[in-house]
Amino acid sequence: MFTFKEFTVHQERCAMKIGTDGVLLGAWAPVTDAVDSILDIGAGTGILALMMAQRAAADTIDAMEIDTEAFEQAVENFENSPWGDRLFCYHASFQEFADEIEEEYDLIISNPPFFEPTYKTSDPQRDTARFEDALPLEHLFAGVQRLLSSKGNFAVVVPYTAEERAVTIASQFELYPQKLTRVKGMANTPIKRTLFVFGREAITPALDELVIEHTRHEYTEDYINLTKDFYIKM
Repeated sequence: MFTFKEFTVHQERCAMKIGTDGVLLGAWAPVTDAVDSILDIGAGTGILALMMAQRAAADTIDAMEIDTEAFEQAVENFENSPWGDRLFCYHASFQEFADEIEEEYDLIISNPPFFEPTYKTSDPQRDTARFEDALPLEHLFAGVQRLLSSKGNFAVVVPYTAEERAVTIASQFELYPQKLTRVKGMANTPIKRTLFVFGREAITPALDELVIEHTRHEYTEDYINLTKDFYIKM
């Protein structure tokens, strides 16, 4: 169980537990008053959809999850939150979801599986949650292109090593980076992740950097300001 300031997430039935990537993305993603509908791709525990519910006044906050155990846990977490009337989770693969749903979303958000299949484990549930062949980037961007409203944004986190590939694949579906934030654990460590916002307009994207810690458990002001509405101890 993970307790945030305004909601609690149970995660014992989910292969992938709550981590820094998801919380960063949920706190960082662009939420404005113009966002009326939100989709979380690959809900897992439901953390991103719950963060969106806390941050946004959107009437529609949908999520989809392929794994049965994670889907059921996400539904329970939604029902036990203050925003149960605005949260709904579909049990489907994203490919199925994108083919069947006619809804368009103003904001789509995803912390997708991105570990290479070379490193597969003996746990199929964990592999589905972690490995890119469960949801290749090509399938991800194809579905986002279909579901994103004309002025909508797609917020996603990828490994820094996959940054160029993500931009290349997105452009094939006429989606272009609007903003990217490169994330480091500490100032003197390599860039680990890239937080992206993609949209339909081809522009020169805004670029910045986020450092999480000065030293172990001594967090930077930027990281504290970003996450303080969620973490109890921030």
